[in-house]
Amino acid sequence: MVSVINTVDTSHEDMIHDAQMDYYGTRLATCSSDRSVKIFDVRNGGQILIADLRGHEGPVWQVAWAHPMYGNILASCSYDRKVIIWKEENGTWEKTYEYTGHDSSVNSVCWAPQDYGLILACGSSDGAISLLNYTGDGQWEVKKIGNAHTIGCNAVSWAPAVVPGSLLEQPSGQKPNYIKRFASGGCDNLIKIWKEEDGQWKEEQKLEAHSDWVRDVAWAPSIGLPTSTIASCSQDGRVFIWMCDDASGNSWSPKLLHKFNDVVWHVSWSITANILAVSGGDNKVTLWKESVDGQWACISDVNKGQGAVSAITEGQQNEQ
Repeated sequence: MVSVINTVDTSHEDMIHDAQMDYYGTRLATCSSDRSVKIFDVRNGGQILIADLRGHEGPVWQVAWAHPMYGNILASCSYDRKVIIWKEENGTWEKTYEYTGHDSSVNSVCWAPQDYGLILACGSSDGAISLLNYTGDGQWEVKKIGNAHTIGCNAVSWAPAVVPGSLLEQPSGQKPNYIKRFASGGCDNLIKIWKEEDGQWKEEQKLEAHSDWVRDVAWAPSIGLPTSTIASCSQDGRVFIWMCDDASGNSWSPKLLHKFNDVVWHVSWSITANILAVSGGDNKVTLWKESVDGQWACISDVNKGQGAVSAITEGQQNEQ
């Protein structure tokens, strides 16, 4: 049984595109076509507006919280081609960095696992993916993957900083050999997996199954089991679960979770990676769980309110 535990009246003046809880689940960030980003204190079922952040000049598509070890930091991206990084200092939220290196709408932002440092991946309609790496003293180093997806990139999602199989194999006390990876989805109907080698980003895999634009990708959290998992959704109404059992990451196989009757906008994993939230053009959010026999079953149907449900977040993991 799934129930709605809180409804937040954001007072946004237009459609809400994203809603993200912070790491501790005490604050909610929202963004909208009204060009604003808002932050609410939602402790104990409350909803106190903490900040109303203005700086974008177009619809704001997505927000992402950095890990709290770096302070209170929020990234936002917009149709105005900008990525803005906001930081709370002494109780006041201010713009700390603005990235204007894209030639078209920036559709997705996602922070890397905290083990890697403060790194933000940004996917844009100009087809490129930018990686912003904080180097200290207010400085950001930029790396760009040009033409990552022809016609545009819609989503980016980092792989967890856990070596597949490390739960079973890692000798205690030995520092794991992290390889940075992230997945992206684009208007070329493809999901791509990118891997960092010698400081450069290389395309490692192309995953083909969707017949229309890929709208979202979500790499599942991991505790170090041998299998890596990615969820993807598309304009074609389908949601796929991709699994890779080999440590080299070369062999991914798709399983169709469900075919919806409308575009599917977002997919988001629970922190324990056993439940997937799916939201789509039918104004519904559904929750799915894998059964013992490997089949995915819908365990809930959340259909609250009259407006389009563009995004509802499950825990602090990926964008929903």
